[in-house]
Amino acid sequence: MLTAATFVLAIASCGELGNHSRNIEAIADEYLAALLQRRPDIGTYYSIPGARHDRLPDNSLESLAAWQQREDAWLSELDQIGTPAEIGSRDWVTYGILRETLAASIDSRVCRTELWSVSSATGWHTALPSIFEIQPVDTPELQQQAIDRLSALAVYVDTEIRNLREGLEAGYSAPRLNVPAVIEESRALLAEGSPLLSPGVRAEDPAFAARLKEVFDREVVPAVQRYAAFIEDTYLDQARESIAVGGNPNGEQCYPAAVRYFATIAPTAAEIHTLGVEQIAVIRAEMSEIIDAHFLDETIESLMARLNTDPKFTFRTRQAILDYSLAALGAARERMSDAFGRLPKADVEIKPYPAYREGSGTGEYHASSEDGTRPGIYYIAVVNPEGRSIAGQLSVLYHETYPGHHLQGAIALELGDRVHPIARYLYNSGYGEGWGLYSERLADELGLYAGPLDRIGMLSDQAARAARLVVDSGMHTMGWTREQAVDYMLANTAWVPGDIESEIDRYIAWPGQATAYMLGMLEIRRLRDLAEEELGERFDLRAFHDRVLENGSVTLPMLEESIEAWIVANPEDV
Repeated sequence: MLTAATFVLAIASCGELGNHSRNIEAIADEYLAALLQRRPDIGTYYSIPGARHDRLPDNSLESLAAWQQREDAWLSELDQIGTPAEIGSRDWVTYGILRETLAASIDSRVCRTELWSVSSATGWHTALPSIFEIQPVDTPELQQQAIDRLSALAVYVDTEIRNLREGLEAGYSAPRLNVPAVIEESRALLAEGSPLLSPGVRAEDPAFAARLKEVFDREVVPAVQRYAAFIEDTYLDQARESIAVGGNPNGEQCYPAAVRYFATIAPTAAEIHTLGVEQIAVIRAEMSEIIDAHFLDETIESLMARLNTDPKFTFRTRQAILDYSLAALGAARERMSDAFGRLPKADVEIKPYPAYREGSGTGEYHASSEDGTRPGIYYIAVVNPEGRSIAGQLSVLYHETYPGHHLQGAIALELGDRVHPIARYLYNSGYGEGWGLYSERLADELGLYAGPLDRIGMLSDQAARAARLVVDSGMHTMGWTREQAVDYMLANTAWVPGDIESEIDRYIAWPGQATAYMLGMLEIRRLRDLAEEELGERFDLRAFHDRVLENGSVTLPMLEESIEAWIVANPEDV
């Protein structure tokens, strides 16, 4: 889930589309310059030097059509060049990441997601506001840019309404069950403490805060009210009843395209479903061993249910959740040098979800800055502490911070000129979320789980990602109901029932994405097993991890090639 801001488009003048004499670097330069022009929020997310922070992305269908024409031309040009032979070279990394980004984007056009993004997981109202929480405001010029960006929000929101109207006319809509939450969440952006007003709070400049609030009241409030009213009065009744993406035109073709887009590999829905069932069986066996040894007279199902209701397994206050996580973060940070030779400069901090997100958020990471000076942020769910189990709290923490997303993402951002910038800024879920899930198990190897309760929580989270394979493919291709999916996850995980319902609603709104976690983890684990088998005593865990992380967010097929080449390059001692 990642992007960021402004390379001057002078780079783009290095060659015209269709000039097949250009090299990979020139094509990537042009692509990135165009991307950062199209997505000015990327520069803010990553604090890219020279980036301006005064615009929002152009979300119009006309802009999208023009972008898609450029994607077609870039892919054609890359295909005429072909894959570089030297695995791990700068050109090899650039070519592989860019080609898959383009090909997967083109393949997924069949989904037409721009016409039906109405959900807590995919709607503008949950992703876009976070940019204002990191909007730089240190100078009068930056403050003016913040005002200009906020002023642009009304046009963005009205464009969303137009896109959704066109979607309805063409037969595309979000599942109806995803829609009501959007009405409440979008209106919550107008409440006191809105993230859209964060620049004014952080600047500690009353005059600037007043100017920002004036734009907010005059332009943003009416636009958000228009959006919420449209969703409530017009969209809700026309949204589709079917939870399967097949309820939209060409939905059957959308699901495999979505899996490929997120995972960078393309197993069939049937293969995904079977793999999930198999992994659930493996993980349940691991759970049973711990339960038999430490939780007498419990079954998996009974313990999973009690973990969120029995006071001895749950938190008492929101602050207790935060304190528990902060202590674990410190312990994890101290152990990272045991498993990694390269560590990021940027730190990471933990924050509770802001009020407008706390009802649907289940934990997420926001990137640090490219120069490492701004820390990453792990947003943590603290709502309903007495119904939130201690079990699983640590595994989510390790997934999102160390050794998971923060470590991997910050290392990628800090690679500098060793790789082309697209390897630092682009992201795919198969690699990124696969790494996050792998990190939960790695934390166990590093002794970061305090006891059997934490380890049960880790296994519960592993089971949840395996269950995603089952329920995501089930709901979108096999006729599963929402209730079936919820019950399946309740039976196999210790996740809070409310969180499970939010997660299931996310899978309904965002087909394919949830499969990338387990698919990616299993591939990383397979490659580690291969390296350990081939190298024997010469296997070095730190060197293996550094190899996995050294080229940014590569595709899973690229990672396989990289690790296999690394194994060959480590011959037996003579």
